[in-house]
Amino acid sequence: MSKVVVIGATGHIGTYLVPRLVMAGHAVTAISRGVAKPYQQSPVWRHVKTVVLDRKAEEARGQFGSAIAALEADVVVDLICFTQTSNTQLVEALQGRLSQFIHIGTIWTHGTASEVPTPESATKYPFGEYGVAKAAIEADLLARAHRDGLPVTIVHPGHIVGPGWAPLNPAGHFNPAVFTSIARGDTLALPNFGLETVHHVHADDVAQMIIRAMDNRSAAIGESFHAVSPAALTLRGYAEAMFRWFGHQPQLSFAGFDDWARSQDPDEARASWEHIMRSPNCSIDKARRLLGYAPRYTSLEAVQEAVTWLIGNGQVQPPG
Repeated sequence: MSKVVVIGATGHIGTYLVPRLVMAGHAVTAISRGVAKPYQQSPVWRHVKTVVLDRKAEEARGQFGSAIAALEADVVVDLICFTQTSNTQLVEALQGRLSQFIHIGTIWTHGTASEVPTPESATKYPFGEYGVAKAAIEADLLARAHRDGLPVTIVHPGHIVGPGWAPLNPAGHFNPAVFTSIARGDTLALPNFGLETVHHVHADDVAQMIIRAMDNRSAAIGESFHAVSPAALTLRGYAEAMFRWFGHQPQLSFAGFDDWARSQDPDEARASWEHIMRSPNCSIDKARRLLGYAPRYTSLEAVQEAVTWLIGNGQVQPPG
């Protein structure tokens, strides 16, 4: 049994990770701001120690890293680190005081891909504030691993999906109205030829990856791994599958991105551009080989579970 601290414990990944850790026999301390509850309830949360910490406020005082170090964990899982400054304060406080540090990154550290499926070892060309910042954190952590012996493992999820929130849809943004339109059999407009890709992962499969990294510590230390479904989807293939899932033949139209964007909400069009410019399609061969990672969900299965939840909660409204 290990003492495990999970930072950001009540979010997408933590909802599934914390119960998995408890059921595996670990003593878990959940760190959160105390505002949100897990997306899925589980009785095992009664066995979790909860510590309320406002990360942003504590970091401003220079005390977040020391507060986490004071918990004397064997393993720290950081689900919500987004800047190099935040990362530095935490890992410098933890250096030499734990057996494993697991950082959650993102497949957006790759930027655009030069080969697909993209391996973890591919040269990275990130762009955009989020991707660049997360790539810098990864580079720093791996440098600390090789230089200072920091026992770090980095997990890079794809587009995280699960019941309780809207998944990335076939138009490349997060408005659940797209699924309502598909459910009615309306024509769905897609940018270009709909051949750009998106790569989902169920939040529980990300949690599985973290558990496997802990169970295979010697293979995981100093490494990064993609946590995605077995295969990416093209926007077109994703849309067609969802039309058929709702009992319709696909009804699609296509336009060049600029023309397509003019008919869309500007914020949604920008979100679509962010996703299709990257068109992630990531390999999980390394995670399978070194950790035994075996995703439970395909991309479509994960999305369909999430859309079922949206229907049950009135956010997607099929006819009748």
